[in-house]
Amino acid sequence: MKQGIIFDMDGTLWDSADGVAKSWTQVIHNEYKKDMDITEADVKSVMGKTMDVIAQIVFPELDKEAQQVLLEKCCDWENEYLRRNGGKLFPDLEDTLKKLKEQYHLYIVSNCQSGYIEAFLDYYNFGQYFEDIECYGNNEKSKGDNIRLVMERNGLEQTIYVGDIQGDYDATMQAGATFIHAKYGFGTINTEVAEIEKFSDLPEVAARVFQEMKA
Repeated sequence: MKQGIIFDMDGTLWDSADGVAKSWTQVIHNEYKKDMDITEADVKSVMGKTMDVIAQIVFPELDKEAQQVLLEKCCDWENEYLRRNGGKLFPDLEDTLKKLKEQYHLYIVSNCQSGYIEAFLDYYNFGQYFEDIECYGNNEKSKGDNIRLVMERNGLEQTIYVGDIQGDYDATMQAGATFIHAKYGFGTINTEVAEIEKFSDLPEVAARVFQEMKA
């Protein structure tokens, strides 16, 4: 039976908010407003949302087309910034991925722009751990649709999605997968679910959840 674990990015695998804030502020100063700064808190407040929604929240005074143009410039420089500088990995991330890779097929699905996941994989040389990735920026599909897409594309028979916010749980339910909450991340879940206090808890919790799925 082919078992897969699909991961959210922000708040689950890493925290890139500081780098995103710095890179966006540089673009905004150059392209839009010299006195508009994006903070780490600003970034965390919109993480997990699709790019079109983020554009509306961050640049509400612009029309839709101008929002998209400016956000695309921010995201392009963000990808390059993160590819050069990385972000903050959660503790024991790579050692845990190695352990998980011995038993399961690993994937990433995020609501991010195209190139963002690749920047993460390139900086840390993590491409060796993940077999497939998908994101909103590639196809403008919802996270639930993209989780389902990765499940179908890779022939997964049992799937766990690991995320940190309510939207991740909702998308997992939409996709017909099973959810594990990264409790150390950026959000809470309004229902009782399996959870991990730290990333290194995942092998033990995933094994239990997969076993329960078989029962």
